[in-house]
Amino acid sequence: MPISYDDHSDSVPTKLQLLQAAHANGEHDLAMSLAHSINDTLSFERQLANVEAPDVSSDVVLLMRDLPMAWSAWASGWELAKPVSLFETVGIARQAEPVELTVAFNIHEIDDPAREIRVAHIDPNNGQLREVRSQVWDDRRHGDERHCRVMFLADVPMHERADYLILYGNRFAELPRYTSDLTTTGEGYGLDIENAHYVARLSRQVGQLERLTYKRQHGLELYAGGKGHGEPPGIDWGHDYVDPGHFQKHRMRNWAECPNFEVVKGPLCVRVRRWGFPHSPLHPVFTPARMHMDQTYTFFAGQPYFFKEGRMDNVQEHRIEAMRDDEWVFSGYSFNHQLWIDAQGKLHEGEVPSAHANNLWGVGFYHDVSRDAFIALRLDHSAVNYPDPAHGGVPTLHYDGHGQLWSRYPAETRTMPAGALIRQKNAYTVAPFPVEGAATEIETLRHQLQHPLELRTADLPTDTQGPPTNDRLARHGETLKTGKLKLDIWKTLSEVRDEQLYNLTSGIVDLGYVYDVRLRAGIATITLTMPHRGRPEYNFLVTQGGGRVEDGIHERLLNLKGVRDVVIDFTWEPAWTTARVSDAARHELGIKV
Repeated sequence: MPISYDDHSDSVPTKLQLLQAAHANGEHDLAMSLAHSINDTLSFERQLANVEAPDVSSDVVLLMRDLPMAWSAWASGWELAKPVSLFETVGIARQAEPVELTVAFNIHEIDDPAREIRVAHIDPNNGQLREVRSQVWDDRRHGDERHCRVMFLADVPMHERADYLILYGNRFAELPRYTSDLTTTGEGYGLDIENAHYVARLSRQVGQLERLTYKRQHGLELYAGGKGHGEPPGIDWGHDYVDPGHFQKHRMRNWAECPNFEVVKGPLCVRVRRWGFPHSPLHPVFTPARMHMDQTYTFFAGQPYFFKEGRMDNVQEHRIEAMRDDEWVFSGYSFNHQLWIDAQGKLHEGEVPSAHANNLWGVGFYHDVSRDAFIALRLDHSAVNYPDPAHGGVPTLHYDGHGQLWSRYPAETRTMPAGALIRQKNAYTVAPFPVEGAATEIETLRHQLQHPLELRTADLPTDTQGPPTNDRLARHGETLKTGKLKLDIWKTLSEVRDEQLYNLTSGIVDLGYVYDVRLRAGIATITLTMPHRGRPEYNFLVTQGGGRVEDGIHERLLNLKGVRDVVIDFTWEPAWTTARVSDAARHELGIKV
């Protein structure tokens, strides 16, 4: 009899009924357990939820064998491609600009987006292909499609176009290992993120930006000292609001730990998103579910700036005294000049005239000797179901007890209606303040970030000129010629079972536990994960799957001719999701396809 999912789990409505009953009966311990269980079910359902419309649809498919011979030879091993044409529309030449796309694939055309996807630039001068670094994340299953995000760095001359191919459909592909100046250390959201320009330290407690160290000259370090208000210190203090009667302040920085978070790591960007209801100083005495807060940092390879995006959703009508959505505090006196950008995007130095105080689209500071600077470029600050927010946040050089500060209070009315949303997107740059041409440089950067490259449908240039290049896309082991033994390794791995799923015939490959297979000089390196951190002991899969020693990964692979050793590279990143589960295993598990 096929497994019914409902035989093995419970839905959110069922758990809500149990929660209400437990609460009504005063069974608070049980109610707390049910609340945690509801959160777990929501986490699973979120993986199955509808995804946003892709930028590149699953219908856009090119067969590599139908493209110029020089291309198919260069990309030998990859069978399919999707064309991407990017257009520069505002007259600013782009170099290594991060481009992020949501791409959809037919489910039977791709096994693992993270392993298979490569991005190639079509050289406009000779029509030849050149690989560019890329990053893949947010792999999701949606019906008969698989969606993921793909980022790559694009070069596009001003007012011109650049053409790229997203290549996929290679069962021999291995996880690419691109070099980059972008590195991370730490666990969860408590990270240090470093590139060629800065080191950003996120709070180990709440994930808020705590310190920023410049990687030039004397290595200026921006931090916030002093007593604070009980929460860990940091330079980024948004978001928060004050409730009626100036009774208390609710802030994200009061979290003991992030209630919800997502982390993306890769060679091109690191993204840390955190969301939930803010906490009061006397949590859990006061736990209002009124203003939901969502904040994301994105750090890039090679760029002197990073992004912060945020939104404050009011889920029920309530009154406030004040709210802040962009406040930065720097202890000491690292800077001696103020900067601000007006509504027309023009940069000014000095104090902000009162006529502009509530309509600022950039603020910051610099030092006229060191040329160190920190500037916020406000790219979006808007509202839904609410009046246009106040775009204030006048910078001050002398904040009593600290140093430099700005603080933006967007709400000009005291009543926040249900459904009201205030959102923002800011870029923060640490590039040195130029001695000459500063206004042009900073205004241009803001204009560029407000107008990213546009994706349009266009015919690809297919004429190749000159002799083909000697390089090839495939590394050793990524074609049938150099990776034939890997097919036997994958097949053998598919026979290894997770013995805790007693009656499941699907093995660890169909369950998505295996991220990568590499074979070098007879040494098979298997990149492996487990479904969740409650099961960190993975070695039973290595040596005794199915209850018999010979059924484990290690022994099975050593029985293959050509394999002389096996190395297990265990990882929690990226986290396992149901998108990795094959159709056969989904059927056995009772998960909707």
